[in-house]
Amino acid sequence: MLLTTILLWALNLSATKYILTHGLGPLPYATVRYGLAALIFVGLTLVAERTLRIQRRHLPLVALAAVALWLNQLSFVFALNLSTASTIGLVLGAIPIFTAVLGLLLGTEHPSRRFWMAAAISAVGVAFVALGAGGEVSASHVGILLGLATGATWAAYSVTVAPLMQTYSPSRVSAIVVPATWILLAVSGLPKTAEQDWSLGWEIWALLLFATLGPLVLTNVLWFRSIHKIGPAKATLAVNLQPFVAAVLAVILLSEPLSWLQIFGGVLIGVAILFVRRRAPSPQAT
Repeated sequence: MLLTTILLWALNLSATKYILTHGLGPLPYATVRYGLAALIFVGLTLVAERTLRIQRRHLPLVALAAVALWLNQLSFVFALNLSTASTIGLVLGAIPIFTAVLGLLLGTEHPSRRFWMAAAISAVGVAFVALGAGGEVSASHVGILLGLATGATWAAYSVTVAPLMQTYSPSRVSAIVVPATWILLAVSGLPKTAEQDWSLGWEIWALLLFATLGPLVLTNVLWFRSIHKIGPAKATLAVNLQPFVAAVLAVILLSEPLSWLQIFGGVLIGVAILFVRRRAPSPQAT
């Protein structure tokens, strides 16, 4: 289950990149994908739990989580639109460092020499990924900055949603937060969505369905079942493979260039993750 989850997360970058380069704009893509996911999460939760009830005191956290996830999806789709899936995959490997930094700012993490060394290694790794980025330099570097924003906003979402996960099931949290995120995406993407030409090939619709059902819905179930079966420590170590699997798949499936500088940068990011990681992350929602 864990390896399936990692593979689906990794494939999502290549699938999304292909969709964005073959006729579907970033905002229409995010709007349709999250709209479909919202319907699925609400339906599954109502069948399993018969309710979507959230206590009033938790509504501010729901709102913050929805805003963080909205910003995360905007950063994600535009990062992939401007840069390669392999490059963004490597950059997203720094997410655990962002989570640790945010925990430090909120007072839930205490800085140590190990943490600062890992943060420095990760920063150097990202710099190498940026230096080795192929394609048009300006667009690629903007994409990398948006990739970093994707990591930072995912860390913010993970920290915000953690208290909700202690009270409600993952499916109920998703059934509330994902529809709220979809509303924000629909409103912000309305002009582009209205202009979108929906005469797309069947393969685009098939990939869009995969990107929704697999990396967004199915992994939500598999991830938590994996943690229950093998524990968070082993699950965390396996998740460290995801950025590299995503980069390799992008090179194979999309024939993207991947320089030695980028590979070296990705290795440094991976070393930093192993160096500082202490707890399992929340499930990815990219």
